[in-house]
Amino acid sequence: MDLAWPAKLAVWIVPVLFAITVHEVAHGWVARQFGDLTAQKQGRLTLNPIKHIDPVGTVLVPAVLLLMGGILMGWARPVPVEVRNLRHPKRDMAIVAAAGPAANLLMALGWAVVTRLAVDYHRALEGGTSVVALFVLSAAVAGVFINTVLMVLNLLPVPPLDGGRVLAGLLPAPVAGWLERVEPFGLIIVLVLLITGGLGWLMLPVVNFVLVTILDLVQVSHADFTTVYAMIRPRWGG
Repeated sequence: MDLAWPAKLAVWIVPVLFAITVHEVAHGWVARQFGDLTAQKQGRLTLNPIKHIDPVGTVLVPAVLLLMGGILMGWARPVPVEVRNLRHPKRDMAIVAAAGPAANLLMALGWAVVTRLAVDYHRALEGGTSVVALFVLSAAVAGVFINTVLMVLNLLPVPPLDGGRVLAGLLPAPVAGWLERVEPFGLIIVLVLLITGGLGWLMLPVVNFVLVTILDLVQVSHADFTTVYAMIRPRWGG
């Protein structure tokens, strides 16, 4: 069974919006704890997705990738962080950067729990199901997947991705300065990797490892997860 693309879009839209929105809010919230109130003053510490939507990164790119297949990803408007306002700029900026992927990990775990509950409910129906239950299960599987992908993607050590900023905070100042000079070309590097297939080659083993670890932690069958994902996976002709 494979869902038609309008149904797939309905399944993915909420998990994708939450994954991107909470990721950005996490950056701003942690920055506030370390003394930077910029995001708060600009009204960005909210879960209202409208405040964070980037028309291209939050809507167009995920929709196109969802329909065409491949790695589903996107981005929101970056939450502003003024490094000079942080109490310990180098260290604190690394922690602020790590907050986004950490939020995605927590959301992946949360969606995995929902997946486990939905699978148990389905089994309790002894083979039967309902449209609502199937939708919740599908959205939960999508939530686990998109948050895992976004976490791994953002941890790539290429600025301006979060992994690049975390690495810059850990490296000695001269080396960190060199890494920061790569930032203007960072998105071009990621785009080239995406087009050539290198991004999938780098990410897929890590994504699979994290997915298996999360599913084992909440005791969700790999077969159950794969079966549901096969129905909702991004590709033409669904």
